[in-house]
Amino acid sequence: MTNNLQVKVWRGKEEGGFVTYEVPRLESQTVLDVVTHIQRRIDPGLSYRYACRVGMCGSCAMTVNGKARWTCRTHVANVAQDGKLELAPLSNLPVIKDLVTDMTEFFDKWARAKGSFKGDQTRHDEFALVEPKSEMRMAANAGIECIGCGVCYASCDVVSWRPDYLGPAALNRAWTLVNDVRDIGNAERLLAVAGDAGCHSCHTQGSCTERCPKHLEPTASIAGLKHVTVKALRRKA
Repeated sequence: MTNNLQVKVWRGKEEGGFVTYEVPRLESQTVLDVVTHIQRRIDPGLSYRYACRVGMCGSCAMTVNGKARWTCRTHVANVAQDGKLELAPLSNLPVIKDLVTDMTEFFDKWARAKGSFKGDQTRHDEFALVEPKSEMRMAANAGIECIGCGVCYASCDVVSWRPDYLGPAALNRAWTLVNDVRDIGNAERLLAVAGDAGCHSCHTQGSCTERCPKHLEPTASIAGLKHVTVKALRRKA
């Protein structure tokens, strides 16, 4: 396979436009291979992110033909429409330059959702024993593999409608900690995620689950948070 691809790439910041490049089409070619070819062979000024190239870091996430994806795991053969690709930065995040977005807001929302483990044990204590088949451990396991790539956040319509919404990644992280029996921060965490911009703002459209490259289910995690926050409120009433 040696025909060419017509690749439209976003250039600039928030204000910018698409530039079209012609790239050789190769067998087993990924979208990240295409971007790398443009930057190394055609336009060295093109800015983008990548690190591992094997689906471990998530830093290469971009919008490919209108959908957020990991470009290192997305094969051209699966997404090119009539030999054409359109590459843009992730949605719902400020654009720094070209395909690079500012992830500050994304990770700030993790902090707002109290997404950091808070324990009461020290290194001098015995190791905590967590039953691996317990209901809470299994609930935590279901969402714990999130690597913070931002694909779910970029795919979430609620974030587009109301930028203060915490988003699926932050809420999924909160859910894993709610189910960690070693964590002691749940009172503060549930208060944080039950607010106006928290879990109850989710419309359960499922885009985050549909697009997650790790096949996690943030929609289910958010539903779990809705349930436990309501239960917590009833206990206080």
